[in-house]
Amino acid sequence: MSDPVIAVRGLGKSFGATRALDGLDLDVPEGAVCGLLGPNGAGKTTLVRVLATLVRPDRGEARVGGRDVVKEAAAVRRQIGLAGQYAAVEEGVTGRENLELLGRLHHLGAARARVRAAELLAEFRLEDAADRLVRGWSGGMRRRLDLAASLITRPRVLFLDEPTTGLDPRSRREIWSAVRELAAQGTTVLLTTQYLDEADRLADRITVLDRGTAVADDTPQRLKAAIGTLVEVALPAGAADAELERARAVLAVLTGGHPAVDAEQFRLSAVSDPARPLALPRLVRELDAAGVTALDVALRTPSLDDVFLALTGAGAEGVESAGGVAGAAGVVAGERAA
Repeated sequence: MSDPVIAVRGLGKSFGATRALDGLDLDVPEGAVCGLLGPNGAGKTTLVRVLATLVRPDRGEARVGGRDVVKEAAAVRRQIGLAGQYAAVEEGVTGRENLELLGRLHHLGAARARVRAAELLAEFRLEDAADRLVRGWSGGMRRRLDLAASLITRPRVLFLDEPTTGLDPRSRREIWSAVRELAAQGTTVLLTTQYLDEADRLADRITVLDRGTAVADDTPQRLKAAIGTLVEVALPAGAADAELERARAVLAVLTGGHPAVDAEQFRLSAVSDPARPLALPRLVRELDAAGVTALDVALRTPSLDDVFLALTGAGAEGVESAGGVAGAAGVVAGERAA
């Protein structure tokens, strides 16, 4: 197996009393799209800034393309492209001029810069607007121009820090398409995002950060499979407390977890242990045997949202284990039963 194109070992970085990275380890293979997930403050942007040589780590080691980000920063910069959280384009000039200027700053020369700008404008479907001032462009067009600018030197590694934040659905899909094309051409992409569906669609591998360290690293499919099956039950409005308790007891036995009970909405949810597969007919039979009248019963495959909640507890106070996912999943159960 070849060496990873991004290799991080024991990386640490603090800002005053705030520890942004805390002994982080990470490997990203050549040509992969790695999704970096985590709650706000987990260290995602700090990691990108360290790898892009914009911030010096306090301890540990990080290498990009075999080059140390501190000792060989100039060599690292020659291999990378970076698109930050906000489109860094000059509004007072045209899209073409943005790209040509950047190409000349990268020492491509005037002729090569013009050719490369034309290639990128065509690749990102910006030719029709190329000679208009960028201040009149839409947010999605500016974001595509920013992404094109990060590719002016055909980087080996591309860092995308929340590239679709604030974009409408159509613009998001356009950025997704561009990222897929880059990956197909062999570019290694490290993508930070707050949109879990984005990571699920684009990433070959996902690393979940929490409090500056990696708490999970695997394919999206394996991460979801490790959570187990989500079980959701809705009872008729006005169901007695005793019936809710019987339903809770059935779910606890069948799933091996700790069901969440919403007594106001008469809904329950739990996560089934992956080692104890549960079939829907058995669940229905057991509820019926316990005298529980269910309005709706469902089993569903976990989403990355469920993985995220299980691993970080973000958005669900006190979540510490897979059993805690049910608390967050209870809202989903209610929506399905409504």
